[in-house]
Amino acid sequence: QVQLVESGGGLVQPGGSLRLSCALSGSDFASQTMRWYRQAPGKQRELVAAITSGGSTNYADSVKGRFTISRDNAKSTVYLQMNSLKLEDTAVYLCNSAPTAASGWRTYWGQGTQVTVSS
Repeated sequence: QVQLVESGGGLVQPGGSLRLSCALSGSDFASQTMRWYRQAPGKQRELVAAITSGGSTNYADSVKGRFTISRDNAKSTVYLQMNSLKLEDTAVYLCNSAPTAASGWRTYWGQGTQVTVSS
């Protein structure tokens, strides 16, 4: 019943911007810690950003100052604003509901959205 659906990926030139969205249904979104991961070919899945139910955020060093995670509880949606995109940002970006006590230690994943940065 829990479903996460990402959108907003696409092809963008270096230095450009994209805004990813992830809508969660079937759960109490407001209590969830939400995360964005990314996975590039041949590389491990990397935690990009996280936001708690209280609005605290955390970012990978590689994206600090360029990416911003936010949430809209009324829309049960988490966003990832990506600015100043670089070639190395190319990856499949995945939305995740973190396994915390508040969520009963259950975790759910979206199917991912492709972000390609190319000139």
